[in-house]
Amino acid sequence: MARRRNGRRSGFGIGRVLGYGVAGIGGVLVLAAGAFAVNLAVSKPTLEGSLPLKGLTAPVAITRDAGGVPTLEGASRADLARALGFLHAQERYFQMDLIRRSASGELSGLLGPIGPVLEIDRARRIHRLRHRAEQVVTNLPADQKAMIAAYTDGVNQGLAGLTGRPFEYSLLFASPRPWVAEDTILAAYAMYLDLQDEDALTDRIRAQNLQRLGPEMMDFLYPRGTPLDAAIDGSVIPEPALPSAIPMQGRKAALVDPDPGPTIGSNAWGVGGALTASGAALVADDMHLGIAVPGTWYRARLRITAGPEAMDATGVTLPGTPALVAGSNGKVAWGYTNSYIDTADAVILDPVPGTPGRYQTPDGPKDLIRTTEKICPAWGDCQDLVVEESIWGPVVETLPDGTKIAVRWTAHEADGINLTGLLGLERADSVDAAIAIAHAARQPQQNLVVGDTAGNIAWTIIGSVPARFGMDGSLPASWADGTRGWNGMLPPDQVPTIRNPDHHRIWTANARIVGGEAYARLGDGGYDMGGRQGQIRDGLFARDRFTPADMLSIQLDDRALVLSFWQEQMLAALNARQGDARLASLTGPVRDWGARAAVDSVGYRLVRAFRLAFSQKLYSAYLGLDGTPPRNRTTAQQEGPLRRLLTEKPEALVPPGYKDWEALIDAALAEVADQVDKAEGVSAFTWGARNVAEVRHPLTRILPPVGWLTDPPEQGLPGDSMMPRVQGPGFGASQRFAVSPGREGEGYFHMPGSQSGHPLSPYYLTGHQDWAEGKPTPFLPGAARWVLTLQPGA
Repeated sequence: MARRRNGRRSGFGIGRVLGYGVAGIGGVLVLAAGAFAVNLAVSKPTLEGSLPLKGLTAPVAITRDAGGVPTLEGASRADLARALGFLHAQERYFQMDLIRRSASGELSGLLGPIGPVLEIDRARRIHRLRHRAEQVVTNLPADQKAMIAAYTDGVNQGLAGLTGRPFEYSLLFASPRPWVAEDTILAAYAMYLDLQDEDALTDRIRAQNLQRLGPEMMDFLYPRGTPLDAAIDGSVIPEPALPSAIPMQGRKAALVDPDPGPTIGSNAWGVGGALTASGAALVADDMHLGIAVPGTWYRARLRITAGPEAMDATGVTLPGTPALVAGSNGKVAWGYTNSYIDTADAVILDPVPGTPGRYQTPDGPKDLIRTTEKICPAWGDCQDLVVEESIWGPVVETLPDGTKIAVRWTAHEADGINLTGLLGLERADSVDAAIAIAHAARQPQQNLVVGDTAGNIAWTIIGSVPARFGMDGSLPASWADGTRGWNGMLPPDQVPTIRNPDHHRIWTANARIVGGEAYARLGDGGYDMGGRQGQIRDGLFARDRFTPADMLSIQLDDRALVLSFWQEQMLAALNARQGDARLASLTGPVRDWGARAAVDSVGYRLVRAFRLAFSQKLYSAYLGLDGTPPRNRTTAQQEGPLRRLLTEKPEALVPPGYKDWEALIDAALAEVADQVDKAEGVSAFTWGARNVAEVRHPLTRILPPVGWLTDPPEQGLPGDSMMPRVQGPGFGASQRFAVSPGREGEGYFHMPGSQSGHPLSPYYLTGHQDWAEGKPTPFLPGAARWVLTLQPGA
């Protein structure tokens, strides 16, 4: 899972969205300060004693360790769901509220009529996810519906049990509204939105670029893979041929985004029992998301000691949902990375001549269904938004010529969400059982890495995979004549799966996993460049035996292997320009760069800046599109064409506006020199000065002085996007763990931010510095520090 590149949201966009509120509510902050102080003191969760909780069938014992990590022990899974809802509400309700509102397009109802917030609400309302969530709840199996009902009841009792409303609401002059069942589905939809291309924008941009570049140049600049690919099946996608010339029609100056940014998705891998001392599999996982306080996840251990529902599962939960997301249950351990398979297609709607609002379908002309969504911001008037929907999905764009584009997205399916995967993996007893559960699950499509006590390991896709026909889904297309479209979802036996490879290793890092027909079935939703995945693979093949400590060393690997090529190229360019006084101070740091994304490295930052400057200038010159950012983008696969062009320097492909390739290199070096000047000299141009972990509570963006109470100190951290230790400002590993099922006591766990959302909690920010420093801390909760018993209430 993690910020989505190319402008995709990070961590549900919560921090950024609240940042937009500064102008809108800044004038009332002085008045809010008093209410904030009062609420802060009285809104802390209850940690000890005994409380009634209506609906329980038996007491639930909750023991928290020194870090606030709870162990919940009860008699049934429904009781645990009710108790977990109670804890989530007491510790994280404001976070839960933002998550549901971000998915449903109701943020302005809390934050007010702030322009950018209203824009986000309008974009989300197109998908009508609250309406869809209501339908999903209605259609869920009875046991899952009951689980959500128990959780929802626990949430509302936990919220009501606070002496004061969660302190954030006092600053917003608001009161929290109760949780309802569909809000849990909205929390799952929020993950869909964070991880996927809900508007099929990638397909639409690809079509735009194809029109401008032509197929030969398009294939070269936007390849499907590179020599850095590290698929588990060993497959290789051949590099496209160098184009013979540059298309010149319709060219205008355009600025592309030079840095696709961190990839939402994560690292996950596993080794089989043949490579561990215990004979059990060993699974490692770190999911990359926006980093804030509190964190994305809420840690928990769920235990039922007797009876048919007996279980003992430890891991992370998502506040707003009643189940573990990733962890270990004593028999199976599992983790995720974002799969980047293709889950959304752009559908061109063929109009019916002379009848606006009608479009062609395989069953004849149909009317677009128009629905009015009301967006009602706090302190503002309601606004109407008309949403048009086709049989394939909502209209997401109308082109200048009037052509409408709809989107078909797996999240829109009537069964696009269920709890089969989350609840099922909690009690799966083998890799085979976990795979069967994954293929019945309906949730954001992820790479699932799973291992069991018998030493088995596997990879597959969890969630549904579209069964396309007549197309590969990479470009917008008309589905009107019935020769193209989706034939439902792939049956389980057609979803690619890799079990127990001969080398006993599985690895994923958002890049392509399989090739050939399996790749064609999954599609390409924007796979990451394979450098990070290859570095993980090579780390796994560097050893024949593994312990959790070995997994941590790979997770913390900040070696800049991908950038080594660029260091060599930059150093050669600097050596050839020794007469340039502005560049003279760069040569030494680049030569002695250390080959790591280290906090004190000047050379690493210089090399990275050179690569980005070269890429931006090259793609801007080639694309020259009519239009403006952010639709003019580079690609995560740009490393392949960039290396070939810089190495071969084909005369026929010198970018427009440059005399030759050396002129482009001159321009890139000059931009780096400009950046150094702005940083007040090369000695100040360290990676740590740029890669500062901005781990903030959302309130800090509205009331900066609150930061002294809520936020950890800013610090430069090692790591970057093209290595296993993914780290950026406000972005990185939302958790790290490695664990063998049945040997959880030997595993470790990291989480940034805070288990609690309340800054006066006795364990606020506990564990954050361990995450920052990569210091291993136990996977299991520690000794009981606080004990709370929830009793069946009247």
